[in-house]
Amino acid sequence: MTQSPYRGRVRRPLTTLLAACVALLALATLAPASAPANAAPPGEGSARVSARPIAHTQWDTTTELRTGTTSGARVTRGRVELDAPTAHRGYDGRQYDVGRWVSPWVSPGFALTQLVSSWSATTPGDSWLEVQVRGRAGDGGLSSWDVLGRWTSGDTHTVRTSVSGQSDDLASVNVDTWSANRSTGLASYQVRVLLLRRTGAATASPSLDQVGAMSSRLPSGSVTASAPGPASKAGTVLDVPRYSQMAHRGHYPRWGGGGEAWCSPTSTSMVLGYYDALPDPSTYAWVPAGHTDPWVDEAARSTYDAAYQGTGNWPFNTAYAAPLAGHAFVTRLRSLREAELFIDAGIPLVASISFASGELTGSPISASNGHLVVIVGFRTNGDVVVNDPAAPTRSGVRRTYDRGQFENAWLPRSGGLVYVIRDDAHPLPPGAHTNW
Repeated sequence: MTQSPYRGRVRRPLTTLLAACVALLALATLAPASAPANAAPPGEGSARVSARPIAHTQWDTTTELRTGTTSGARVTRGRVELDAPTAHRGYDGRQYDVGRWVSPWVSPGFALTQLVSSWSATTPGDSWLEVQVRGRAGDGGLSSWDVLGRWTSGDTHTVRTSVSGQSDDLASVNVDTWSANRSTGLASYQVRVLLLRRTGAATASPSLDQVGAMSSRLPSGSVTASAPGPASKAGTVLDVPRYSQMAHRGHYPRWGGGGEAWCSPTSTSMVLGYYDALPDPSTYAWVPAGHTDPWVDEAARSTYDAAYQGTGNWPFNTAYAAPLAGHAFVTRLRSLREAELFIDAGIPLVASISFASGELTGSPISASNGHLVVIVGFRTNGDVVVNDPAAPTRSGVRRTYDRGQFENAWLPRSGGLVYVIRDDAHPLPPGAHTNW
């Protein structure tokens, strides 16, 4: 496949994507430490659901977080905080106090082949988080604890970084995605979060507000366009502001250089703007006067992955957005029919797509190994309306794409991956599953 030089979100070689990331998946189920309820959403058959399983388990409330175990940390007021750390760790030439929160084992009800975690936290001063996962095979074999991300909200003391590789046993890590090394998959998993604070800096303490994981097992093959649902029939289009990543071409090479590399933080910023939840101007006062949409520069700086050398790390984007909007996580959907449920609820979605020349008519770029756009609505014929940040200017950001072409750029390539970002005024849509 011929690919353009556009590299907004290059993920993996396409052969790996097709082997491990293709096809439709069931709508995410957010159930605290439990297996998913694989009920079919309106208009979808149960056979289709069972063929494309996905489960999103989340720990958020005090009760949910207390189903896990702690060491050197405590659960209080809906958060995990450092308490009296007894463990210490050297990192980047400095010593840190360490507290741990470990989830219970989660059995999603199918043999998972991939997992993506997401979280919301605060890390003042010289403090940070390390998110880890381990798996258990059907025969009882355990994987090692693999690092899914080292994350901090700032970059003064420690940089955000993924840790790719780690393929020594049952699983491996590629940027933000944990994949089983066995085609038979894994039966269950645990998430572990380390809270690290510079030793002696007792006032700068990290805290974890929420953590979750989306597990899935992805079949392969192209898809047939889903039938339009209620949002299409109503022609619903949300009033999401339009920002162009290309307006930032050449900005800040140390954080990706803007332009082609900033589709993810630009998309995330558009959704934050929709909720009137963009960062306070004081946080991007470092951006010179006259820069277009300086909050996009701030988002790029705040999502940059030093190892991946880009701003497209999926959970780094939702971790940036969560404290601003109120809620954010990474999950997968199995069709635009399910995306319509979110649009009906007033929730735009950031979707991960990739396509070759001629596969997405009307796109401002000819092809991409990986690109992020915002699903903002639907036409009455079922075609999808997006804010595509790759347009040269704001005026060209709003686009309408053919429903079938878009689903084949989204579902077989990223497995239907989306960022769900919302505020308290927009609850998750009812009618899809019993639990979210």
